[in-house]
Amino acid sequence: MPSRGPPTRHPLSEGSVRLADMDGRDPTREPWLEPPAGHDPVGGWQPAPRPRPPVWQSARLAGLLAVALIALIAVALLAPGLDRPAPTNQPGPTPPGSAVGGIPTARPEPTFVRPTPTPQPTFLSYLVVAGDSLNSIARRFDTTARSIAFWNRTTYPSLDPESEGYDPGLLQIGWRLVLLPGVVYGEDGAPSPTPGAPTPPPATPNPSRPGATPPPTTGGPSTVISHGPRGTNRVALTFDMGGRLDPAVEVMEWLVANGVKATIFPTGKQGTEQELGRDALDIVRRHPELFDVGNHSWDHPSFTDLSAAEMRDQLQRAEDALLPLLGRTTRPYFRPPFGSWNGSVRDAVGRAGWGYTVMWDVDTIDWRPTSDGGPTAQDIEAKVLANASGGSIVLMHLGGWHTLEALPDLVAGLRARGLEPVTLSELLAG
Repeated sequence: MPSRGPPTRHPLSEGSVRLADMDGRDPTREPWLEPPAGHDPVGGWQPAPRPRPPVWQSARLAGLLAVALIALIAVALLAPGLDRPAPTNQPGPTPPGSAVGGIPTARPEPTFVRPTPTPQPTFLSYLVVAGDSLNSIARRFDTTARSIAFWNRTTYPSLDPESEGYDPGLLQIGWRLVLLPGVVYGEDGAPSPTPGAPTPPPATPNPSRPGATPPPTTGGPSTVISHGPRGTNRVALTFDMGGRLDPAVEVMEWLVANGVKATIFPTGKQGTEQELGRDALDIVRRHPELFDVGNHSWDHPSFTDLSAAEMRDQLQRAEDALLPLLGRTTRPYFRPPFGSWNGSVRDAVGRAGWGYTVMWDVDTIDWRPTSDGGPTAQDIEAKVLANASGGSIVLMHLGGWHTLEALPDLVAGLRARGLEPVTLSELLAG
C-alpha cells in the first residue's frame, strides 16, 4: 500500500482569511510582505530571525572603526620614537643659537677666569754653623753672598754693604740668617724680609754627633783640627801660599780644569804684592764652587813668638788685604805658619774671629827641593795614597817643587780608592 505523506497545506487553505478579501492584494504576489515570524512556507515553523539593527546604530559603529583606524595609524607613526633611550646629560658643546625644548638659546658670553697667582718666593731661616761663610751659604742656596748680606743688614749691621763697618767675613756661629733660595738681590726694588714666622731652616750638619768636628766657641779659643770625620770618603787637599810662588797659577788652572776641590791658605803679602800670587787668587775668586780660603798670616811668622796683639794684627792685616781680591773672608780657618801653635795662639786667634786652627795628618813636604832631600812627584803621590783615609787633611804648597807633576796621578789614585777631594767646609760637615 502506497505510503502517504503529510497533507499538503496551502497558505490559503480553508479556514484562512485571505488578505485579498480585505484590501484586494494577494500576499503571494507581494514580495515586500514578509510571512509571519516562524512561518516556513515549505518546511513549516522555524525560529524567528534576529532583527536588523537600526540604521543609526550602524553609523555609530562605522565612526568608532574610523577612530580606531586613525589611532592605529598614529601609533605606527610614533612607534620609532618610543624605542629611543632617554637623553642623558652628556657634556659637550652646544652650537650657538641651538634650541633646547623648542626654545632658541642665546649665544653664551665668554666667562672671565681669574688666573692663579704665581707663588711669591718665601724667606727661610738658616742657622750659621761651623765652617759657614757667606759664599758657601750662597752656593748652597743658589744666590749670592751680597744678597744674603743685604737681606740681613738690619739684624747684623756688619753685613750692610753700604756701611763703613761692612765686614762680610764676620759671620758668627749661631747667627740666624734669612734668605731667598734661587733669588739674587736687586737693589732696584729688592725683596726684603717680611715679619712673621720664618720657614724652618733646612737640615744642617750636626757638629755634636759622634765623629763630627766640634764647632769653635765664638770668642773662645780656636779649635785645632788635623782631620775631619773618619769613616767618610772625603779628603781635603789644602795648599799654602807663603814662599815660592811658581807654579801657583798652573796648579790652580789644573785644579779648575779637572774639577778638583781644594782649600787655599795664602799669606797677605804674597797674595797681594806678587803678580803670581794675585793671578792665583783671581782664579780662586772666580771659582767659589771649587775653593775655600783660609788665613795664613800676613808675612808668615811663627805665631808662638808673637804677642796676642801681634797675632791679631797679622790676621787682620792679611784679611784686609785679601778680602778685595777674593771677594770673601778668610774666616773661620787659620793655618799657623810652620804649624806652630800653643794655648796662647789658640786664645788670640779665637778672639780675633778665626775659630779653626787647621793642621793636617798627611804632610807631603813638597816645599823642599829634591836637591835638599825633598820628594819627587812619585814620592808625593806614594805618600798621599799610602796615608790618606776618609777625613784626611793633606798639606801641599802652590809653589811646591814637584806638586804640579804629582797631582794627576795623586788625584786619580785617590778616586780609584773611593776617596774624593772636597773643600774644608764640606769635609768638616761630615
